[in-house]
Order: sequence, then C-alpha cells, then structure tokens
Amino acid sequence: MEQRRDHVSSADGASHLAAVALVLARRFAGGATLWCWSPHAPQHAQHVAVEFVHPVIAGTRALPAVAVLDEDAAAVLRPMARAGDVLLVVAAADAPVSATLRRAQAWGLTTIWLGAGPQPAGDGADHVLWVSDDLRAFVDGHVVLGYHVLWELTHVCFEHPGLLREVGEEGAVCTTCSDEGRLGEIVDCADADATVRTAAGIERVDTTMVGPVHAGDLVLVHAGTAITVVAP
Repeated sequence: MEQRRDHVSSADGASHLAAVALVLARRFAGGATLWCWSPHAPQHAQHVAVEFVHPVIAGTRALPAVAVLDEDAAAVLRPMARAGDVLLVVAAADAPVSATLRRAQAWGLTTIWLGAGPQPAGDGADHVLWVSDDLRAFVDGHVVLGYHVLWELTHVCFEHPGLLREVGEEGAVCTTCSDEGRLGEIVDCADADATVRTAAGIERVDTTMVGPVHAGDLVLVHAGTAITVVAP
C-alpha cells in the first residue's frame, strides 16, 4: 500500500483522513477493538478512547476502544490484541514508536499514526495522518481536532452500511508457490524450527536460512520459511 502523508488541514489531507475513517469503520464493523497509545502524552490516548466508547451524538453507537497507558505498549498488546484490531498512536516521530508500530503490523493489526512535528521516515504505519510540522500542535488543540474529526467521520461511515463491506485486494504473491512474504514475530525457537506469530495466527516456520533467532525477533516469512530477520 502506498503510504500517504498529507497534512490533514490540506484538501488532500482531508481526503486521506476520510479514507482512514472508512478503514476504521470497516474494522469496527468486523469486530475490531481500537487500541489507543500516546507514550509521551497519555491523556491523548485516554481522550481518543473516550470519544469512541462514549456515544455523545444521539443515535451513534459505542465503539470498543482501550487506552494503553504503559510506555511499553508492545508488552500490553502482545497478549491482548487480536489480528484485525487497530492501533492508533498519537505521537511525534520517534524510533521506539516506529518499532512498536512495525511489531503491531506483524501481529495483524491495522496501524494509524496521528502526529505533529518533523514527519517520520520510512513506512512507520499503515496510515500516517500528520497534523502540522509544529510540535505545539500537541498542546494547542490541533492534534485533538485531528482525532475528533476522525471519530466523527467514522460515525458518518456507519450511516452508509454499504460502504462497510471490504473490497478484496490481490496482494503480490510468489508466481511459483503463491505465498506472499509476511511479517512475523518469533514466539519461541529450537534449532532450525520456530513458532511465529503473524497476522494469520500462530504457525511453525523453518529458520535455517536466517540462522539463530530469539523470541521477539521480527522475521519475513515466505512459504513456511523465515527468509530474513527484519531490523526493529
């Protein structure tokens, strides 16, 4: 998926925000829980979770959302989050945040990064919503406005049930074995055999190609084999 990084205050950014709201509504319709994390300002995580749980607009539904208040979000989410859930992070560009988002993707979570300040490098999340290049947006109301609008647009999507059906997308696959490369997290390992958690669940893979691995390592899985270790 091509990553979008438009400022939400621009016309293109507003369109991107609406598209992310549709993705979020579809995940909720499929039974997802929204996990909200803001490592340096946990009040934002609590605020987002309350917005989705509390149906303040007449006729809207309460949607499952949980604020993660621990700085080590991966430790909290690993035993609790399910494939298909959503992780929404409200934070500035930060290497530990990028690492947590990458790990969440390996577990099958859809990831959304809403932030301000210098934009993150690389593909830190499935969806990047950037409010401003100014870090003051975290305290002057602009970030709050960003996730308020995301919440409101998500409910607008629920007013049009026909939009909530997922449209299948064909991903790139191996022409030989029709098995795509998938990110996974090592759960445990012994010799050249490892248990890996991917978006599809728990599976066994051969690790001969990558050599010794350890619990918590991220690997790329292809045709039942770990083909490379992914840097966190």
